[in-house]
Formats: sequence, structure tokens, C-alpha cells
Amino acid sequence: MSATGLEVFDKTLQTTNIWLDEIMADHGPDRRVAWHMLGAVLRTLRDWLQIELAANLGAGLPLLVRGTYYDRYRPRDLPTTSRSLEDFLQRVAEEMKSTRPVNPEDATRTVFKVLARHVDLGQSAKVRDALPKQIQALWPESVGV
Repeated sequence: MSATGLEVFDKTLQTTNIWLDEIMADHGPDRRVAWHMLGAVLRTLRDWLQIELAANLGAGLPLLVRGTYYDRYRPRDLPTTSRSLEDFLQRVAEEMKSTRPVNPEDATRTVFKVLARHVDLGQSAKVRDALPKQIQALWPESVGV
């Protein structure tokens, strides 16, 4: 029996929960914190990418995750002119300030690991390769499925 009555909603809830479970495996059993980390890193990443690449990544995200990815999106202001790891991590930290303290570098590594595991390999490689080298270093070398 369907939980929501719509297969598309059931599928996105299931997939989103898998992603959150993987984040919680690294950061503890708080689903709210995991959701905030996922959104914070995704929105920061989105704003570091060229608009076309950001849209392509967004298209490959589960429907529910896509909602947080596009939250407060202002493409006319992007991509950000900042390119440093410090600025990236500062932005992640700012995005997570309404939740318990989490190291922004650890949060970024974890979310990048989830993306590398679940987003199309070619697409995730394009995203990784578009980032400055210091930020690329937070992306996992390879992730088993």
C-alpha cells in the first residue's frame, strides 16, 4: 500500500530517507540536522556552479531534495565570484547556523559522498571537476554502491 497515494511522492520520500540515513551514519541520528546539512551543502554547491551545470545537477536530484536545492535560488546573481575553500565552508556554516554545531568541512565531505554515490557518475564528475581544486579535494575518490 502506498504511504501517500502517489508513487512519485513515495519514491522521493524513500530516496530522500536513504540519503538522510547515509548522512546520519556519519553525523548521528538526528534527521533534522541531516536535512539541514544536505540543504546547506547543496545550496552552497549550486551557487558555486555555472547556471547550466547547476540546473543539470538539480534535474538529477530526487524531487524532495530538489526542493531544498532550489530554495532561495537567484540565478541572476550567480555563480558566486568567490572560489576559495574557506568561503565555501563559511557559506555552509552560515546555512547550518539554525541547527546544532557541525563541522562544515565534515558536512561537505559527507554530502559530497552521498552525491557521488547516488547522482549519475558522469554528472557528478562534471560537478566535481567544475569546482576549485581545494573544494574538489573534499569529493570522495570513489564510492561503492
